[in-house]
Amino acid sequence: MRAVFVDANDTLAAVTEKLLGATQLPVSINRNPSIKPDDLPGLLGDAEIMIVDHTAVPTATAEKCKALKHVVFLGTGARSYMNPEELAERGIAVHTIKGYGDTAVAECAIALMWASARNFGEMDRGMREGNWLRRDAMQLTGKTLGLIGFGGIAAEAARMAAGCGMKVIAWNRTPKTHPGVEFVSLEKLLAESHVVSLHLLLNDETKGFLSRERIAQMRRGSILINTARGAIVDEDAMLEALRSGHIAHAGLDVFTVEPLPAGHALTKLPNVTLSAHSAFRTPEASDNLIGAALDHCRRIIASGKS
Repeated sequence: MRAVFVDANDTLAAVTEKLLGATQLPVSINRNPSIKPDDLPGLLGDAEIMIVDHTAVPTATAEKCKALKHVVFLGTGARSYMNPEELAERGIAVHTIKGYGDTAVAECAIALMWASARNFGEMDRGMREGNWLRRDAMQLTGKTLGLIGFGGIAAEAARMAAGCGMKVIAWNRTPKTHPGVEFVSLEKLLAESHVVSLHLLLNDETKGFLSRERIAQMRRGSILINTARGAIVDEDAMLEALRSGHIAHAGLDVFTVEPLPAGHALTKLPNVTLSAHSAFRTPEASDNLIGAALDHCRRIIASGKS
């Protein structure tokens, strides 16, 4: 039984080689991150395990990978790239990885919050064009951060925000408690938060979760942060709210379509700070991610279950 990492970029390929070291774990690495789904059958050959970072795995394509029995997806958002239930019906198990980048993603959310509150992106762009562009800011000390969804990333964001002197409130689909965090209704969170940060997994229940109606319930002049998944937000409604000032600023690491198309409406608005789905990209998170993926492979191979 062997595995193929089908779409490794240079960074993840190097981390994989480092962690494999002198081990005998049968994992090969394809160093072309720009493959297409139709390339998968040829890349996998007779391999039973596919490690995948960002390539779509349509069910019809997976069926052409005759030996494939396991997909190890590098992250939690496998549903954005494949249908796990359909694959399971065809005898292909999908394994996801949680918690590898909680601190990295939380730091990105907090960084986007500060950049949005201070309008750094707009001032930076203006000054590069020769304009002494000055903007008023939102002082975050004493303000309220509302976390929608409360897992490991949100817990880390809560810790950091509390250290900045912010009040932290949260809403979760199932009851939770956490030191220093007040759990409230979604309506209360939207109405009272100066900053709303999204931390939901994307699934059928959460697609379009931050709808036009819920955006209308947000405090006027608030900041929206999204490091979760773009499809959680009604993008058209968010754009309208940004244009009207109902949302003062958005800090976004994720988008409905990725890569973000050239000339997209979000790139035209001055009150948006953008990053390229890179919240998790730290050496520490990469080590955690690839280490967990290789552990999945070891367990699968050790079990002998194809």
